[in-house]
Amino acid sequence: MMIMATTQQDVAHGSRLNAYTALILATLAMIVCFMSWSNFAPLAAQVGTMFHLSVASRTLLLATPVLLGSIARIPVGILSDKYGGKKVYIILMIFILIPLFMIPRVHSFGMLLFAALLVGMAGTSFAVGVSYASVWFPKEQQGLALGIVSMGNMGNAVAALTLPYISKSHGFTAVYNFLMILTVVIGVIFAIFCKEMPTNPNKTMSEALSVAKESSTWYLSLFYFLTFGLFVAFTNLTPLFLTGMFNYSQVTAGLYAALFAGVCTIIRPVGGFMADKMRPMMLLQWVFVAIIAFAILIMVSFKSQPLFIAGIVLVGLAAGVGNGVVFKMVPYVSQGNTGAVTGFVGAMGGLGGFFPPLVIGWIKEWTGSYELGIGLLVLTGVICLFALWHHFIRGDARIVK
Repeated sequence: MMIMATTQQDVAHGSRLNAYTALILATLAMIVCFMSWSNFAPLAAQVGTMFHLSVASRTLLLATPVLLGSIARIPVGILSDKYGGKKVYIILMIFILIPLFMIPRVHSFGMLLFAALLVGMAGTSFAVGVSYASVWFPKEQQGLALGIVSMGNMGNAVAALTLPYISKSHGFTAVYNFLMILTVVIGVIFAIFCKEMPTNPNKTMSEALSVAKESSTWYLSLFYFLTFGLFVAFTNLTPLFLTGMFNYSQVTAGLYAALFAGVCTIIRPVGGFMADKMRPMMLLQWVFVAIIAFAILIMVSFKSQPLFIAGIVLVGLAAGVGNGVVFKMVPYVSQGNTGAVTGFVGAMGGLGGFFPPLVIGWIKEWTGSYELGIGLLVLTGVICLFALWHHFIRGDARIVK
């Protein structure tokens, strides 16, 4: 397959058609990849019954794809900068087909966890998509552009809406046949219509990893650990909460999980747009305050269905705005290494979605309740608020123009 390439000069002076084609198709590809990445969350009750899983085992299954999808964002983002986002995206979608084929055909929990680990690679589509889409737009438009491509997170909501229905109507195996067909279709469209981004094949791994020396990389990683971690964790946990505490059906719980993921994703470009227009760190300050307040609301409302749903939606709004604001700052950390920075920050965000389900599941097993686990999220919000003040608002960080 021939990969159409372009140069940095072409990007600077190229047609708006190329830019918008890259933006739209990168977003659609991420939606499809995120549907695969989050496939277990809306089906958790069914899978738990099939394999006779405890609450802790279910949360382990939900967290496993997040692990590889987080850690691998760093090398995948670097490869995207070095060899081109189009090539990496196509290879990634081909790889995802392997675990999608495996999942409905395994017969032990151990093999299911292995397939879940492999399907976690779908989560690295975030690093590829942001790296690929960002080069087509000038800095003053990157907050909005990155917010739009990050709407690929909507794949979590689409999965929550569609997969339980497909499983109920056509069977468990049909879910993964559907995901494989969807992946092949978007992969072919992406290969045909997208041009390759400018690359720097001479860039060494040490040059790419130099972004780790920037303190701002790690502060942004901490902030994204909270904001994106909340998105991933609550998208995965909401069906578990609702089926376990309020006796919702798997389909109805999936609708509420889709509501949370949809709110968090749709509001994200608004956060990026606002960050284009005003000082991003001041916005983040209020985002963290809101997350702390709404997490406390969730913590005290596990016996009140209306308050619990309200808390979930409000946390989704705050986290979505925060995601857009944080990624507005990514291109400023290290010019030419956007993929590497995206990988680092995205990895921490993914790990923010890996640990909470595990910790909350274990705490539920030990104590019989979820409140203490949510309290740890409140503590994380307080830490992020302090770090923001220390490094950006009262410190000497210069990435905010």
